[in-house]
Amino acid sequence: MDRYPPIADHGLVGDLQTAALVSSQGVVDWFAAPRFDSPSVFASLLDHDRGGHFRLAPDHPEGTWRQLYYPDTAVVVTRFMSPDGVGETIDHMPVLTGRTPSDRHGLVRVVRTVRGTVHFGLECRPRFDYARADHELELTPGQAVFRSPGATAHLQGNIPLERDGQDVRGGITLKNGEQAAVVFTVCGPDGEAPRPPTLDSLTEELWNNVDFWQKWVRTSNYRGRWTEMVHRSAITLKLLTYAPTGAPVAAATMGLPEQIGGERNWDYRYTWVRDGSLSVRALLDLGFVEEATHFTRWLGERLQEREGPEDEPLQIMYRVDGDPNLTEEILEHFEGYRGSYPVRAGNGASGQLQLDIYGEALYALAESRAVREQGSYQGWKALAGILDWLADSWDRPDEGIWETRGGRKDFAYSRVMCWAAFDRGLKLAVEYSRPADTVRWTKARDAILEQVMERGWNEEQRAFVQHYGSDVLDASLLLAPRVGFVSARSPGWLSTLDAMERVLVSDSLVYRYDPEASPDGLRGSEGTFSLCTFLYVDALARAGRLPQARYTFEKMQTYANHVGLFAEEIGPSGEQLGNFPQAFTHLSLIMAATTLDEALDRLRP
Repeated sequence: MDRYPPIADHGLVGDLQTAALVSSQGVVDWFAAPRFDSPSVFASLLDHDRGGHFRLAPDHPEGTWRQLYYPDTAVVVTRFMSPDGVGETIDHMPVLTGRTPSDRHGLVRVVRTVRGTVHFGLECRPRFDYARADHELELTPGQAVFRSPGATAHLQGNIPLERDGQDVRGGITLKNGEQAAVVFTVCGPDGEAPRPPTLDSLTEELWNNVDFWQKWVRTSNYRGRWTEMVHRSAITLKLLTYAPTGAPVAAATMGLPEQIGGERNWDYRYTWVRDGSLSVRALLDLGFVEEATHFTRWLGERLQEREGPEDEPLQIMYRVDGDPNLTEEILEHFEGYRGSYPVRAGNGASGQLQLDIYGEALYALAESRAVREQGSYQGWKALAGILDWLADSWDRPDEGIWETRGGRKDFAYSRVMCWAAFDRGLKLAVEYSRPADTVRWTKARDAILEQVMERGWNEEQRAFVQHYGSDVLDASLLLAPRVGFVSARSPGWLSTLDAMERVLVSDSLVYRYDPEASPDGLRGSEGTFSLCTFLYVDALARAGRLPQARYTFEKMQTYANHVGLFAEEIGPSGEQLGNFPQAFTHLSLIMAATTLDEALDRLRP
């Protein structure tokens, strides 16, 4: 078994409050509880020796592994085929749909033999608090209890266990048609053991889980050309959403590198205003109104709090419960994925100034019609107050969408989204007859457009550029036609697309920008951004370049992993890099698919 499997070599399971990764060889090598952003319980993906893991898979020196999702669900099936037999490990987490946070989270693992005879081996080695907390083992027939100062875990089932220091191992031989199961449950330090499971109860729980996901997917109104990929992306977005608040995290993991051995290893288990806001349109396009509305309520609460850094009304990211405290620390005892050090927990970029977030926030509220549904007078006054503040604050350098650590600049994308904030605010004020300083907002909106057209345009490149006074191209501007800042078929925009194709596009994959041309304060390079590739498809489709858009979209599908998931980036050899799976990538896939479907449908007689 590879010490560090490829990042893409995993399926994702979750209960809508946290999630786990299961490798295609039956190893749970990432799991944090009780929330996405909690300290890890299994983290061998970040340190093979220290991180902890949970293996339940056939013990056989030879064989072939295959992994798939049970159709239209978040149930992962890992299959093993050998001369002696065919075995399966079925992993899922019972869904917690309520609005109340739970301190009890279970990972159910069922093994069965479907042909011949297979011996399944088990190793359970939890390492609490990012492997910083010791634990003690209590082993009794049918149950192992791992107690640490901050959490307790119970391993229960019908697979015989034996002590291995403070961990356990075990195994069972199953013949054709036989099955066994264990449940790993994490709870508070004084949590009582769950009721002992039976095979019948676990089978019922499995089919209840299948039923939940398949019923949810059936509420989608997507009937386009890429149903399987779009619905897998929708399931992934829901898996990455914290049900008690409706806030999505950017990814399930932390610390996975954008370059093997590099330092761009961030913690993505938080809610970015930008990512969550853009997900609203993607969810609404599929008919998932409840999920979109739930997030806009969370966003509305942040707008009314006005507790951003340096007197900013909003912070760029928050914890899933709205807590703005994301202090960044380095886990010095972790070597990092394949030696990619440092491993960071928390995110120091939370205090950055990124003015584009106000445009994405207003875009989400306007798209979801949240003003009508929850638009109290106080709520509107909070929104209007933010636009009043932005009218005095938009013309400043900031760190930009990519959270560079090389100093503030006059980023064109930030200005474009400030324009979108005033544009949507003005439309909402008229549509709902709300009190607003429309003269002031209009003046700011028009000033932004004139400034970007004059200072954000580079005549030599014949393109809009990353920041004023530069010739660097930036893929974030691919969103400009979607929000209406430019016409998708105007000469200036088409020439910008041409320039991006020359500089940023590599075999249909899109770099976000060139770090060598625009230093971002970090060492090393990065791969192409999957998000940007899907935004490129969206922009091509809007520009009427449909053959190119469709071919780019189809080629991008070949970079998905074996179960349809994407990490943040694609490396030089086609490998997936960065945190996994990334919500922004999957929501942009949905955006690209729906835009391309609509454009292709218009070609029909």
